[in-house]
Amino acid sequence: MSLFSRLFGGSSAPDPGSKPELYKDFRIFADPVRVAGGFRVSARIEKEIGGETRSHQMVRADTCDSLDTALEMTANKAKMLIDQQGDAIFDR
Repeated sequence: MSLFSRLFGGSSAPDPGSKPELYKDFRIFADPVRVAGGFRVSARIEKEIGGETRSHQMVRADTCDSLDTALEMTANKAKMLIDQQGDAIFDR
């Protein structure tokens, strides 16, 4: 672990071994970020469009006390974003 990771509580870099949750042809990689007092809701959302993998990093202000709660909330928020915006999340 690098010095910066130890000082600042880790990173939001995706865990290469994490398995995505599939939802409406999107892949949700839940990746809560450790912050003081808990975990911030964060995920990478991907989808294949025209043979190209498109990616969007979702970070919310929501924090949770436990990792399990943060993982559940992250999945719910990502699904809500997909339902509301669909492929438009990649237009930013």
